[in-house]
Amino acid sequence: EAKGHTVIDFSMQDDKNFDSPYSDYFVDHVDYSGSGSIFSKVRAAKNIIYSREAKRKFERLVRDTQPDLVHLHIFQHQISPSILDVIRKYNLPTVYTAHDLKMICPNYKMMHHNTICEDCKGGKYRFCAKNRCVKGSRLKSYINVIEGYYHKWRGSYDVIDRIITPSAFYRNKFMEFGVDESRLLHIPNFLDIEKPQVDVTEDSKQYYLYFGRLSEEKGVFTLIHAFEKLSIPLKIVGTGPIKEEVEGYVATHGLSNIQVLGFRSGRELANLVGNAKAVILPSEWYENGPYSAIEALQLSRPIIGANIGGIPELVKGNGFLFESGDQVGLQKAIEAMEALDEDTYEAYERASYALFESAYTKDIHYQQLLEVYEGLRGSK
Repeated sequence: EAKGHTVIDFSMQDDKNFDSPYSDYFVDHVDYSGSGSIFSKVRAAKNIIYSREAKRKFERLVRDTQPDLVHLHIFQHQISPSILDVIRKYNLPTVYTAHDLKMICPNYKMMHHNTICEDCKGGKYRFCAKNRCVKGSRLKSYINVIEGYYHKWRGSYDVIDRIITPSAFYRNKFMEFGVDESRLLHIPNFLDIEKPQVDVTEDSKQYYLYFGRLSEEKGVFTLIHAFEKLSIPLKIVGTGPIKEEVEGYVATHGLSNIQVLGFRSGRELANLVGNAKAVILPSEWYENGPYSAIEALQLSRPIIGANIGGIPELVKGNGFLFESGDQVGLQKAIEAMEALDEDTYEAYERASYALFESAYTKDIHYQQLLEVYEGLRGSK
């Protein structure tokens, strides 16, 4: 919009939504948390597979606004792939940013029970039910299996002209799973804020930082176990399903060098990131283009990252990689960071910011996105 484009919103109704002149077209709110009556659960299951309401409302929006093109983000469950039928009907140029792996993996992250899994390669979605990939529930997994086979049979996703992946790793993974290379392109995530001002603290560059979601796939306990053997300070920022478990472990084991700070944002978070000696990304799943890493780059922080998913793309002369899930490897990476002389450490800081400026700014993202849009205009 700042560049003069008109952006038309389509989403699900929610109390957290920003105001939109198009909110009357939005799909009614559906609770996908599993709470509510049997009727509401059945309705939610049907909407995941194919929402007629979303299709009807989206078609009305398309007729009323006549968009030049459609850009899809995370739309599958809240809206459902039913809107792809409208895109096909009106022959609209379409771009999809693959923030996750949902298009090729029913549970979206190629991981179940804390283990990387690619059993569904080749469209073998039945393995999702066999492995109970969706929240450990056979029923929820079956719903996603039906969704996968239904839209494979209908060729629903074939209508998408270009698939943008925030990491080169995801682009390659989509190709491995049979998506045509000509439809795929890698455009990194970006930050649309100016570099925050950081207040230097007394413990500046004396601690390491993890900030993000506290969940099993993020490797938080591998991180804790690594620092359990070290006397170096670690700060953990964030919230999520294992927050209480993390807090309990740190407390019961008397890990005085580890602070679990909970959720932080704004200036407070910028100060925590900006004063860290390094930011650690210990993930154990196929990360895409994690914003925590990009925020670290913008604040010139060196990175220690797991060698998995798109993380290695963010560690180029500005830190160290270790094998995902390898506690000893992580300890060695931390020790290597500690052993750097001042000149080398400062070179790592400069390399982080140079990497940010080379690929992760809003202006670079806009130009790359505009090239995609312009290439599709008039193509249909």
